[in-house]
Amino acid sequence: MEISKVKKALCNQKNMNLSGNLYHKTQLEFAYNTNHMEGSTITPDETASIYDTGTILTTKDKVIVLKDATETKNHFTLFKYMLDTLDDDLTQEMIKKFHFILKNGTLSDDEKEWVNIGEYKSKKNFVGDITTSLPKNVSKDMKKLLERYNAISKKTLEDIIEFHVRFEKIHPFQDGNGRVGRMIIFRECLNNDIMPFYIEDRNKDYYIRGLKEYQLHNEKGYLIDTCLNSQDNYTKLVEYFLEDDK
Repeated sequence: MEISKVKKALCNQKNMNLSGNLYHKTQLEFAYNTNHMEGSTITPDETASIYDTGTILTTKDKVIVLKDATETKNHFTLFKYMLDTLDDDLTQEMIKKFHFILKNGTLSDDEKEWVNIGEYKSKKNFVGDITTSLPKNVSKDMKKLLERYNAISKKTLEDIIEFHVRFEKIHPFQDGNGRVGRMIIFRECLNNDIMPFYIEDRNKDYYIRGLKEYQLHNEKGYLIDTCLNSQDNYTKLVEYFLEDDK
C-alpha cells in the first residue's frame, strides 16, 4: 500500500463529513485508544456518539466526566488540524498548538493557576522512574531535539520512535504529553512515507514498558516491537477501506 494513497484518503475524507470511511474510523479508534490509555472513562460507543452527534448516549447510572468528554472532542479537532498542517514544518510552535487544541476547556479553576495550556510546563513533573527536563530547560531541550530530528534527511520509523522517546523524556507539558507525542508519531509517519499508526489501549503496558526500557537502558526492541504491532493493525484497517479503491 502506497502511503501517499493513505495520506490522500485521510485528507480528502476529512472534508466529506461522511461516516463509514477510513477517516471516520481512524478518528474514533485513535481518540478512544489514546485517551483511554490516559485514564479516560469514555467508552467506544460514547466516543462514536460524541463524534457523530455531538452528544453522549450513556446508561442512566453512569456519571460522565466532563473533562474526558471534552478531551475526546478536542482529539477529533486535533487530528483534523494535524492533517490540515501536514505540509508545515514540525516546530515548537506547532507542538504547542497541538497541546492547546487537546487541552482547551478541560481545566478546573485550580489547574488554571499553574497549567499553561499551549505552553511548556511551569512545574516539575516525572514519569515513573524517569527524570524529565526541568521547566527552565524545556525550551532549550525541545530546540535541540527538533534540530537533531529535522537534520535527518530520510527519516525512518526508528527515527520517529527515537524522537518520541526523547520527547516523552523531556515531558514538555504539565499534562497531555503522551497524546501529543502519539499524534506527532502519526503525523511524521504520514509525512515520511511510513504507514502511520496509533497505540491501542490493549498495548498500553507493552508501550509503557518499551518507553521505560528505551529511556533507562537504551533497550529499543520492546518499544519498536509494540509500534510494529500497532502498525500492522492499522495496516489491516487501511487495506479494508482502500485496497480495492481505484
